[in-house]
Amino acid sequence: MNCAFAALACAVLGSMVSGCSSKPQANSPAAPPQNTAISAHSRALPPEALKGRTLLTKAQLDQAIDSGTLDRPVNSLLTVDGPLRFGDFVWNDKGIPAGPIWVRIDLGKQLLSVFRGGDEIGTGVVVYGGDNKKTPAGKFHILMKDRDHRSSLYDAVMPYTLQLTGDGVSIHGSTVRWGAATHGCIGLPLDFARRLFEQAKVGDEVVIVPPAKRPSPTA
Repeated sequence: MNCAFAALACAVLGSMVSGCSSKPQANSPAAPPQNTAISAHSRALPPEALKGRTLLTKAQLDQAIDSGTLDRPVNSLLTVDGPLRFGDFVWNDKGIPAGPIWVRIDLGKQLLSVFRGGDEIGTGVVVYGGDNKKTPAGKFHILMKDRDHRSSLYDAVMPYTLQLTGDGVSIHGSTVRWGAATHGCIGLPLDFARRLFEQAKVGDEVVIVPPAKRPSPTA
């Protein structure tokens, strides 16, 4: 099955970004050409950091926050050429200055984004909990890191584990394919999980966004 998932930049900017196929929203602000947004933060980024990312204008950021797409200020998002598919990820932290790591996971879009400060440095498709063991939504902090973790409950290898809850819900390397599900954890492609593991620290914040509620059928 050929499933595809739009990157976070598509949700914020729609078809103004290369690789996004969705139609622009009627009230979407006109986006400047890629990498030329006027932003105070852009002056702080070295030229090599601008390649492959889109800088957000204040109007675009305000709209993303008002719509609930973002919950805090973000300076730039990775520009992904085309939709992501199972097993795909993009990582680009070249030239991005030091800053706190935080993670945003959108269950409805099956997408995880890694931020360093206000700049997205990684994004990829994930798998998550099935109906019998759903992944919790909300704000969490990394409780524990274990490069070679094995689940004692399920006797399963969980490489590059970042534990989020006391009952074991974690982010970890996994086989990311169509039809796969976890027992509540967030599964990433192995190399993506490794890169995130190397950047993240105990205490870093992880925001898990629940799927949008489907409208009730009308009588």
